[in-house]
Amino acid sequence: MTKSALQIARASYKPQMPNVLNGNVAIKQGAATEAVGDQEEIQKLFPITYGRPIVQFVESSEPSKVDGPVNVGVILSGGQAPGGHNVIAGIFDGIKRLHADSRLYGFLLGPDGLINHKYIELTADIIDAYRNTGGFDIIGSGRTKLETKEQFDKGLEILKKLGVKALVIIGGDDSNTNACVLAEYYASINAGVQVIGCPKTIDGDLKNEQIETSFGFDTACKVYSELIGNIQRDCNSSRKYWHFIKVMGRSASHIALECALQTHPNVCIVSEEVAAKEQSLNDIIDYIAGVIAKRAERGWNFGTVVIPEGLIEFIPAIKRLIAELNDFLAHNQEEFDRTPQAEKQAFVISKLSEKNAEIYASLPENVARQLTLDRDPHGNVQVSLIETEKLLVEMVKKRLNAWAKEGKYAGKFAAITHFFGYEGRCAAPSNYDANYCYSLGYAASMLIASGKTGYMASVRNTTAPAAEWIAGGIPITMMMNMERRHGEMKPVIQKALVELDGAPFKYFASHRDQWAAETCYVYPGPIQYFGPTEVCDEPSKTLQLEQKRAL
Repeated sequence: MTKSALQIARASYKPQMPNVLNGNVAIKQGAATEAVGDQEEIQKLFPITYGRPIVQFVESSEPSKVDGPVNVGVILSGGQAPGGHNVIAGIFDGIKRLHADSRLYGFLLGPDGLINHKYIELTADIIDAYRNTGGFDIIGSGRTKLETKEQFDKGLEILKKLGVKALVIIGGDDSNTNACVLAEYYASINAGVQVIGCPKTIDGDLKNEQIETSFGFDTACKVYSELIGNIQRDCNSSRKYWHFIKVMGRSASHIALECALQTHPNVCIVSEEVAAKEQSLNDIIDYIAGVIAKRAERGWNFGTVVIPEGLIEFIPAIKRLIAELNDFLAHNQEEFDRTPQAEKQAFVISKLSEKNAEIYASLPENVARQLTLDRDPHGNVQVSLIETEKLLVEMVKKRLNAWAKEGKYAGKFAAITHFFGYEGRCAAPSNYDANYCYSLGYAASMLIASGKTGYMASVRNTTAPAAEWIAGGIPITMMMNMERRHGEMKPVIQKALVELDGAPFKYFASHRDQWAAETCYVYPGPIQYFGPTEVCDEPSKTLQLEQKRAL
């Protein structure tokens, strides 16, 4: 592997972690837990792993007792997120501390590697080459769902052959749901294999009181905010363009909100607010066009609009349409595929309820087509393929032209669109993510040593210095509820949405009128890895506000 000068320098960085993990640890158990929703159904599905207590690591005078080497398997599942390599490094160092002869096996290209018995042993030389680097290329990732007995049994064959005591699945809400299902199954057949999860997703929607943030969110938001800041500086220099910038986040607006807190754009749409206020697409267009018109009155025909990737699904009327489309395509995909392209729109309209058919027919043809493209592995519309930013530009332009004819607008509107997604998923992790991910991996190794299964590694109090962080684990079942997938109700981890009564949104809401009317741009610049702590180790604005720290 050819390394850049920065990568060579970063290789020497020693991630910080909670003091408690540097010595001998014991388990402090809390009270029994219950699922966040649909408790009876979740308990029936997970009778063995349900209701277990939250655990916290505390200092101990006795070393962790392990009966020989601790062989562990690891899977990277789902989309990439900065810091994944450090999670693996943390697991490796943790199990080596438990026993020098412990081994770590990486299953290649996600869950498929487990099912098809494709793996490599991750030795010290390999691990050291990937410390503090971005991406998931050490073993690759994949999106195959682990959900059938055949898959579980096939995976167990290779785990037994390798003498693996525990499997760590590093992923988002669906991947950790799979980890929970797998843990329950292996426990039910006394397989002797523990399953531990680690919270990964740049979208930031895998969180609760015990999981403060999912790893990669901090880095991705800093990358996107740098890009937005660069655009805003160009915008403020040329003063002739409106930039519509879509950012990742299909199911929640955490990234859009965090980027707004970091950069102060003129407009940021928060999907959860759109849903709560039952706003229509026209309401959103009126709001954006109104900001543009007011700035034009001051001679400012420029600005920035930040849009969450999943906005279209949060507009109540379109959300109902998409729900019906998802169910329809789940049961009629083959018939739809056989329909000639020129007849597809009419075919869909003929199959929808009257109200949804009317909405579908009113959409621009390219957007209507995008709503019927192939679903993701969970049966949902792939919102990243819907060019929401271009739809908004087109509709805002029409609205401004109408206002111009009525004498309500006299500015000049020229727009440029952007979508920031892949740009942030594999960035070199910030110091925060490098520390957080390493701590999560190390905590996972201690959960394994403690005999836990069906747990997710947890590291909290992360706005404090790393030495003061709190490490432990939570039962995955406590994060679960029942949701409709592929037309059926299934157990899944409940996504954490932006809380409109939470401190981050309240701070944004109290400042957005000023940011809209004035030019208050902040230019964050690139992530800093070396220098003053207040510059290099700063956690996200979201975390700071949630933990009542001043910005």
